[in-house]
Amino acid sequence: MASEVFDLLIVGGGINGVGIARDAAGRGLKVLLVEQHDLASHTSSRSTKLIHGGLRYLEQYEFRLVREALQERERLLKIAPTIAWPLRFILPHDRSLRPVWLIRAGLFLYDHIGGRISLPRSHGVRLREDPVGQPLKASFTRGFAYSDAWVQDSRLVTLNAMDAAERGAVIRTRTRLTHAERQEGVWKADLQPEGGPAETVRAHALVNAAGPWVDTVVRKALGLEEAVHVRMVKGSHIVVPRLYDGDQAYILQNRDKRIVFAIPYEDRFTLIGTTDEPFKGDPTNVEISAEETDYLCRIINQYFERQIAPSDVVWSYAGVRPLYDDAAANASTVTRDYVLRVDGGEDGHTPLLSIYGGKITTYRRLAEHAMEKLVRYFKRPDLPGLNTGWTDTKPLPGGDIESFEAFLAAFRARHPWLPEALSLRLAHAYGSRAELLIGDTEHLEDLGRNFGGGLTEAEADYLMRHEWARTAEDVLWRRSKVGLHAPPETASALDAWMAMRAKQLAAA
Repeated sequence: MASEVFDLLIVGGGINGVGIARDAAGRGLKVLLVEQHDLASHTSSRSTKLIHGGLRYLEQYEFRLVREALQERERLLKIAPTIAWPLRFILPHDRSLRPVWLIRAGLFLYDHIGGRISLPRSHGVRLREDPVGQPLKASFTRGFAYSDAWVQDSRLVTLNAMDAAERGAVIRTRTRLTHAERQEGVWKADLQPEGGPAETVRAHALVNAAGPWVDTVVRKALGLEEAVHVRMVKGSHIVVPRLYDGDQAYILQNRDKRIVFAIPYEDRFTLIGTTDEPFKGDPTNVEISAEETDYLCRIINQYFERQIAPSDVVWSYAGVRPLYDDAAANASTVTRDYVLRVDGGEDGHTPLLSIYGGKITTYRRLAEHAMEKLVRYFKRPDLPGLNTGWTDTKPLPGGDIESFEAFLAAFRARHPWLPEALSLRLAHAYGSRAELLIGDTEHLEDLGRNFGGGLTEAEADYLMRHEWARTAEDVLWRRSKVGLHAPPETASALDAWMAMRAKQLAAA
């Protein structure tokens, strides 16, 4: 790559980085994205996995953010129909917290602030008469129902990266930016691939989408003195055996003004989160604390008949949100909106765009805003579409279907030998691309060894060849959540097989 000059060098393989890579590549720009670890290996795979406007942000007067997020919710349901789907939320009313009139007003605004919506609007619920109230304690008699949506967050990242690559972008995982400087009208950047020799590349513009490392990139890799704009907030989640029947989720108010979600997860589990704690230190390895686990269990036990304890937790995860520092006193009230800062350099021709804040719901619009700021630096009459956004209607890879239910029925009809649970998971994860994985096989055994949880050699091979997977962790916890369903020995067996397969692919 040393002989090439890229239009954009993007640092960071989270949702914002891959979203910008996809948008820019689709406009015809030559894009290189580098990620020091795996795609979505940090914040972007450790979310609450919701596409939502953020009902509680209305109390903080974040009306623009909520409106934009609700509009993006509609777009994402259309362009990613296999990994995103509607979810109904139940809000039990606690009389000692927000009054009924305030909740009704908030839900009315939530129903209408985003414009036309395809999801059902909110309404009141008598919890002692409606089945959704059965899991709750008898003291909760009144509640509300409203709509939002769910997304497989790490797959959203991967699909954006795939689409970017198919439009010409170069995606380099496990490649770290060590240094970059403006030189002779371009950015000259030094890269260090994992296990390989250092490389030098050149680019006309640099996008710093490093998430929790955004200021580290500015100060250490670029050597620039910038004011600190990022506020690190840790959010943690726990997963327990399924708490209740039904497809509904619950949004639970707490006396500290925060809310906690309880969401059906991976069929057999309930996902509970999140916390908000100030964070300092290295965001590479972040774990939930015992205090956070107790906090989440305590809120669940305030509302649900079935009580849980830390011993019930089967999995937990924590991520650091790189929020824009708006000087809020409380971590939970720091804005979730995003801020894009552009420095054009002394010559005015080598821009640096740094991204602070943001949420997974608004990544696509963030990418559009980023491109609106960057295109002014490119004089490219050969690219007539450079100034035109396009990502709001083009489906992500595998999402070129009209109806998921119809697609699933047709997929099962074509492959009746697939177990129902496996066909459902493959249809959700890969959409129409599942046919590439299945190939011309006609029997389950043709997919090769089953590592556990329904993960076969054919699927692992597909993920290595098409989705940058290199380790068992990439496959079991980011490209899928098979790690929740597979036996403990799966990881070591899969790592050994992938190492062998990697040598075969390199030699081919």
